[in-house]
Amino acid sequence: MRTTKDRIRHALSFEIIALLLVTPLGAWAFDMPAGHVGVVAVVGATIATGWNYLYNLLFDHALLRIAGHVSKSIAVRILHAFLFEGGLLLILLPFIAWYLGVSLIEAFLMDVSFAAFYLVYTFAFNWLYDLVFPIPAASQP
Repeated sequence: MRTTKDRIRHALSFEIIALLLVTPLGAWAFDMPAGHVGVVAVVGATIATGWNYLYNLLFDHALLRIAGHVSKSIAVRILHAFLFEGGLLLILLPFIAWYLGVSLIEAFLMDVSFAAFYLVYTFAFNWLYDLVFPIPAASQP
């Protein structure tokens, strides 16, 4: 299993890199001021950072209990990414609608667009993170 320090490094690096990508892309895609998209991105990243830590901790504990290890196959990585983004989508939907002054349907479409970006990003980031910072050998099968 990963250490608390490693999980914090993971969560923070995930969110910082994502912010650098999603703010200009979101402003362009939704034809909104970068400042508005930036606020949504920062609040979303703050919430997502806490969710990232909690979700990955719970997921690893569940995986350890079910499989006896925390190594992730491609199928498990896909499941991991979908469950993470689905939970985050539900958490962020009310905030996006309120802050941007849009309907829940518009907020949902925006949130789904963000989730689509983050789905691919989550998969790629976590795979690369595991290559750069491998899980300690004691946690491997």
